[in-house]
Amino acid sequence: MAQLGRRRVIEFEGLPELVDPVLIAAFEGWNDAGEASSGVIAHLEAMWKATPLVELDPEDYYDFQVTRPIVELGEGLTRSIIWPTTRLLLARPPGAKRDVVLLRGIEPNMRWRSFCAEIVGLCHDLGVDLAIMLGALLNDSPHTRPVPIVGSVSDPGLARALNLEMTKYEGPTGIVGVLQHSLGSAGLQAMSLWASIPHYVAQPPNPKATLALLRRIEDMLDIPMPYGELAEEARAWEHGVDELASQDSEVAEYVKELEERKDAADLPEASGDAIAAEFERYLRRRDRGTDG
Repeated sequence: MAQLGRRRVIEFEGLPELVDPVLIAAFEGWNDAGEASSGVIAHLEAMWKATPLVELDPEDYYDFQVTRPIVELGEGLTRSIIWPTTRLLLARPPGAKRDVVLLRGIEPNMRWRSFCAEIVGLCHDLGVDLAIMLGALLNDSPHTRPVPIVGSVSDPGLARALNLEMTKYEGPTGIVGVLQHSLGSAGLQAMSLWASIPHYVAQPPNPKATLALLRRIEDMLDIPMPYGELAEEARAWEHGVDELASQDSEVAEYVKELEERKDAADLPEASGDAIAAEFERYLRRRDRGTDG
């Protein structure tokens, strides 16, 4: 186990020099309805072939009776233990001018302030000065409409630059909110993006919400996102929910009511902004030669 300052982390191959890195982070658990936000990190890790940087020592932050380790069997029935923890991985997206540090974790069970201090210290070591936290919450949004993405930021200047709302939420928070606050207090630019998941179809996965988060990240960072099969998976997911809803008249009526409420709330200019943003995204991807 390597000692970086006072922090206890498991270091894989040393910390490399990174190019203008940005952190994209998500946690399984309370912040991750439909596994939409952790699905973004898993997708990017696979598509960008991200390599491990460090992982936190789980002994300090997880109650193993609450978040239990997992036994895996390898070749020859070799047993290994996979401990719940938080890992940082390095991705170098093709065609991008900056590196991406992916944080994939499980919401810790204890010592949140120490946990956040470790992440802040690692960000300083890696040269990260911009962090995007991802989350997903249950809401009364209909599955047939575009996934609402709500962004929040604590810094007024960053809010204006990225066209995000200042944070106005009051109430219980998870590790996403606490870490965003810790990063901002330490002088980093930190924001969060939240996808709204239909509460009547909360079971994971939700590829439509994962895709919506990816598109919003692409708009903010101007880094081409590798959509892969997500668009097709999102269409299949929506079609599957359509079929399930059609089998229950009460659910179908409820979805129709949500659609009417959503359509009445969306102003025409808001729809126009969404169309314009989608067209701009298409032009950027066409100029880069990327699909999706």
